[in-house]
Amino acid sequence: MTDTHYRGKACVSGLLAAVVIGLGFMTTSAVADTRLIVNCFWPPQHHMCSKLLPGWIEQVEAATEGRVRGIIPPKSVAPPPEQLASVEKGIVDVSVQFNGLIGNRVSGPLVAMTPFIGNFNAGNMSRALWQTNRKYFPDEFDTVQLLSQWVISPGQLFSLTDTPVNSIEDLSSRKIWALPGPLANITKELGSGVVSTPAVKANEIISRGVVDASLGLDQEAIRAFQLLPYAKSMTRFSTAVYTTSFSMFINQDTWAEISEADQAAIMAVSGESFAETVGSAWDAANASAEKLFTETGISVVDADPAFEQALIDASTFVGKGWITKADAAGIDGQGAMDFYKSKLEELSE
Repeated sequence: MTDTHYRGKACVSGLLAAVVIGLGFMTTSAVADTRLIVNCFWPPQHHMCSKLLPGWIEQVEAATEGRVRGIIPPKSVAPPPEQLASVEKGIVDVSVQFNGLIGNRVSGPLVAMTPFIGNFNAGNMSRALWQTNRKYFPDEFDTVQLLSQWVISPGQLFSLTDTPVNSIEDLSSRKIWALPGPLANITKELGSGVVSTPAVKANEIISRGVVDASLGLDQEAIRAFQLLPYAKSMTRFSTAVYTTSFSMFINQDTWAEISEADQAAIMAVSGESFAETVGSAWDAANASAEKLFTETGISVVDADPAFEQALIDASTFVGKGWITKADAAGIDGQGAMDFYKSKLEELSE
């Protein structure tokens, strides 16, 4: 293990001390061969922090017969854009990164973020992405060990005024909060004023009235980030306008400490298995969150077919750009995109 890894872990020792003691990890009889610090940058009450990552830790502990255990700090030790860096430096052992924030480092998983390429089943999209990863870009993360990649439920278009957004003219006249990456680029191309931040920072922009629409947050994000009071309507498209993908990884030094048998056991509960679990859980959370729309006064309007087609046409440059970028990175871009789409169709039958 490198000195950097030791120094990084020392930075969070104070933050974790109370939790570690409370869970009994400091007692001699309970010491595991490897204890993982698993970071979660979502709010503590978010299902990623409260259910999904804790569930993965439990599976890892069971699969390795307690030789590898884990703990989640009570709050994120790094901002959303710094998750990959925090694992590389050894500040934490495991974390999750929104791939849109590291597009300068990886290209492969952004295939699932091509507009209108996905559907409304995040479990299937996640399985399709992992299978595409294994075939076309399995070694793209070269500074950490990749554990899983997944896709979450489609982002939606919300109006923060009494008038729904349902035409290109409506969209271009708005000042919009949009996720970094394809959505921000598309809305800029259409002439909209764009404010782009990580999703967890959306509340800071929307609650202050800086924008009058949002594009990229799903129903669960609107609830989790306490944005229900600000959304007035959601425009529902017949196809998935946009989906986001995430990567989960572990520090290389930490991974090297783990035996090959336990590495295999960890990958068996990670990879496609955990990807599908996360995607399916996201769909369930979205369905639950949308039930709150009626009591909070958020209406749902179907997108005008002309508006949807205009958005499809306006976004074609994103897919072409991804293929070019993937090819430059040594990935067969067209092959990967075709494979992802075919696997998604196959899983959806």
